[in-house]
Formats: sequence, C-alpha cells, structure tokens
Amino acid sequence: MKKQPAKEQGVGSRRAFLKGAATAGGAAALAASTGSVAATVQPQAAASDGTGYRETDHVRGYYKSARF
Repeated sequence: MKKQPAKEQGVGSRRAFLKGAATAGGAAALAASTGSVAATVQPQAAASDGTGYRETDHVRGYYKSARF
C-alpha cells in the first residue's frame, strides 16, 4: 500500500467516521420506528369541565379572514 500524506489520512478517517455515523443514525431511526410498544389512549375529559376547543370572537375573526 502507498503511504498517504498526513493531510489525506485525516480526510479518509473523517469520511469513515461520517459514514459510520450516518449508518448508526439510520439504524437508530429504524429501530425507533419499528418498536412494538402500543400507544396508550387517554380517556376523554368530560365536555362539561370547560376545557378544550372554544370558538371565541378572536377565532371567528381568523376564520373569516382565512376564507377565500
């Protein structure tokens, strides 16, 4: 093998590091997306407790301005 100058050796090791990091990141994302943990469903709050969506004057004004 031909010995590379010091500057070129750093480039090769940097490329190898970045390739490894990209591969590890992709593997981690794949593992996270294929987990078998099911999402838990939260029970709905009673409609009479006063929380949740309310169509106020401010919201109505936005809806009016957003119409075509």
